[in-house]
Amino acid sequence: MGALLALLMAFGLWLLPAASAWAGPVDWQEVPASNEGRQWWDSGSLRITRGGNLSVLSRFQAAAGPEPTDGLDEGSRRPPTNDLYVMEIDCSQGLFRDTSVNGLPRFNAEWQPAGGDQLIDAVIEAACAAGQDLLA
Repeated sequence: MGALLALLMAFGLWLLPAASAWAGPVDWQEVPASNEGRQWWDSGSLRITRGGNLSVLSRFQAAAGPEPTDGLDEGSRRPPTNDLYVMEIDCSQGLFRDTSVNGLPRFNAEWQPAGGDQLIDAVIEAACAAGQDLLA
C-alpha cells in the first residue's frame, strides 16, 4: 500500500511541472479548415522536448454532423466538441505524436505521419516554421 502511495505521489509530482508550463494565456493560430473540421495551434506553447523535438498545444473541432433526420429540430443538435492535444513534432521528418489528449497523458505514443490529414499537415508546417529559432 505504501509503495502504491509513493508511486502515485511521484507520478503527480512528475505531472506538476508540465501542467504549470501550459498555464497562461494562449495565442491560437488557426490553420485552413478542411472537410474534417477546424484546427488551431498555440504559438505561445512552443517548447523543445527532452528529445530535441518541438512540442505544441493544439485544438481540434470536428465538422458539424449531418442535419438531423429523426424529426428533431435544429436546436437539439449538439455543437461540435473541441479536443486539446499536446503534439510532439519531429520537424526534420514531418512526424508527430500526441503526448496528451484532453489533459490525459498518452504514454508510449507512436510516431506517425500526418497521412494526408490537411489539418495536421498545416499544424506541423506552421509550428515548425514558427519554432525554427528554438530548434536551431
